[in-house]
Amino acid sequence: MLTIRLARVGKTNKAQYKIVLQDKTVAPGGRHVEILGAYDPHSKQAVLKEEKIKEWISKGAQLSDTVHNLLVRKKVITDKKRIVKLPEVKIAEVAGVPATEAKPEEIKVEEPKTEEAKPEEVKAEEASKEEVKAE
Repeated sequence: MLTIRLARVGKTNKAQYKIVLQDKTVAPGGRHVEILGAYDPHSKQAVLKEEKIKEWISKGAQLSDTVHNLLVRKKVITDKKRIVKLPEVKIAEVAGVPATEAKPEEIKVEEPKTEEAKPEEVKAEEASKEEVKAE
């Protein structure tokens, strides 16, 4: 099965991606059938061969989630964006759990607490401490 996906090129800490058509079983940096464009994630610029992309999609080529979202954003295709799946190791890193101990159902990523999220009692205590410091 043919897949349209990203193949990373570029220097360390300065990623560039080629949008390539290749067999799904081949490694992303391996042999490709055709180059369909390029993407720079730093400047969010994409150079796309829209006619070729549409042609391959009509022939049955599948899109990776990231490429699908990129094509939706650039209005090459009209569809809803997909949720990009993160590997379990990445989810564990975000949650601060060692990857060896991580179980997907146990990992909970908490949002950072803001001033508005604090209970009223804590806000009152902080306000009284500030008043004492001011005196």
